[in-house]
Amino acid sequence: MSGLLTALLEDIRIEYIARMQANGCTEPYLTAERLCHEKLFLETDRLAEIIQQDPTLLAARAGELIMNRQESENPSVGVIICSNILAAALEGLMAVAVEQDWLDVDEEGNVLVDDEELAQDAQYIIEADYSRSEHAKQVIAQGGVSQLSQIFSAAEAAFLDLLRENTRERDAYQLALDISSDYSVFAPEDIAPLIAENPLLLGLRPEDLIDEELFDGDPPAGLIISAHLTRMMLHQMLELGVEQGVLMLDSSGHIVVPDQPEEPPTLH
Repeated sequence: MSGLLTALLEDIRIEYIARMQANGCTEPYLTAERLCHEKLFLETDRLAEIIQQDPTLLAARAGELIMNRQESENPSVGVIICSNILAAALEGLMAVAVEQDWLDVDEEGNVLVDDEELAQDAQYIIEADYSRSEHAKQVIAQGGVSQLSQIFSAAEAAFLDLLRENTRERDAYQLALDISSDYSVFAPEDIAPLIAENPLLLGLRPEDLIDEELFDGDPPAGLIISAHLTRMMLHQMLELGVEQGVLMLDSSGHIVVPDQPEEPPTLH
């Protein structure tokens, strides 16, 4: 766990104890749940810093953790990761409640929460906006070549090299698929620096980009980013193919792709 995240969770623990003491040690579960929702949907740039320190957070999945109905159907990467942080924090606060004798456990070690607390179907508003990032604005203002641009440029160079040897339309489309797979799929430790550079990647959503059969329809947060980058790169390669005269446009200006193409870009 990153140092930033460890410090954050410790602050949450301290505030939980203070709130419980202030309200007469009542509603230990709801107090913990409210506190976590208030504090743990982190703003974009802060979450990006935490992910840079701990890329394993990109393995997080939405599961049944998102209590906001509007976000649960097509959650952003940021919401998925924060929901997992929240779940871990809530579990930790339940352990604090047991230590303080605010809650009991059964013979199997399960925390016993009052039915009245569990019956309250709270719908928490997620105020974090992962389509905003001050850091991303600063990077754009400074100019220069980003890490993601370097990767796309390398893919473009590789695609052009291969086109020189494969000029048929079918080959060009398949090569675009191959290059997209080779250059746009990243491990968590590869994605984290890209997020640190451009935290707006945390605003990406699944948007039916990933086969429902994969990961039981609940893809890891990092794979959602990979899927978007793969699609972006494929489009760039296809446009390059048009520029090179090996792919054609139809009357509507859309790229004509061969019938029954081979496998789509592979998401590992």
